[in-house]
Amino acid sequence: MVVKVYGSDYANPQRVIMCLIEKEIEFETVFVDVLKGENKQPEYLKLQPFGCLPTVQDGDYTLYESRAICRYYAEKYKNQGTNLLGETIEERGLVEQWHEVESHVYNPPIYNLVMNIVVSPLLGLPSDPKVIEESEDKLGKVLDIYEERLSKAKYLAGDFFSLADLSHLPFTHYMSQMKKEYMIIEREHVSAWWDDISNRPAWQKVFHEKYQLAITLPNASTFVVGERPETEASCHDVREIT
Repeated sequence: MVVKVYGSDYANPQRVIMCLIEKEIEFETVFVDVLKGENKQPEYLKLQPFGCLPTVQDGDYTLYESRAICRYYAEKYKNQGTNLLGETIEERGLVEQWHEVESHVYNPPIYNLVMNIVVSPLLGLPSDPKVIEESEDKLGKVLDIYEERLSKAKYLAGDFFSLADLSHLPFTHYMSQMKKEYMIIEREHVSAWWDDISNRPAWQKVFHEKYQLAITLPNASTFVVGERPETEASCHDVREIT
């Protein structure tokens, strides 16, 4: 049974696609145009009542929330493709620990930077310099802790690539577009880690092969797509701009 991934070309659907490629799971993508409000149409709301992306359909089974989806497939196909959960219960604990850190500590400041530096200008909206400054400061402190951790291990959970590393890829990918790549480069071990994970064949396929859900934000729109940084939710929320 081919897995269907409903999404658009934003960070969270990319997280799921990356996971499925690493796990060598056959899937197809179904483009949902959030700028046209397709995620709020009755047909899609039957799959995801909150109208968020991504959602997967696996036969009769439907699941949403990108990190939950990744955990599900990493567990279901643990012995297929890349083992993203570790070999021991101790390794699994560290994977879960750093996966949570990504969601609750790393993601909020980098999300705010992406929204204010990348998304708002594309939509013709003002950016908030104070939020940018505060978020960069918070992210820098988080990356200092990452630098310490990665000085002792190749990857966040140990010497193996895992969901903890994978989950960082979609939003960190925006660092160069935001002209904030120096925050990675100036930290030796974070830089080596990023070079490693961002050059994985699976991540390259997300952008260069058929898996991409291509969409370009216009200069102005009645919608903005964003993720709730204040919760563990990993879905995209569509908020109308007045």
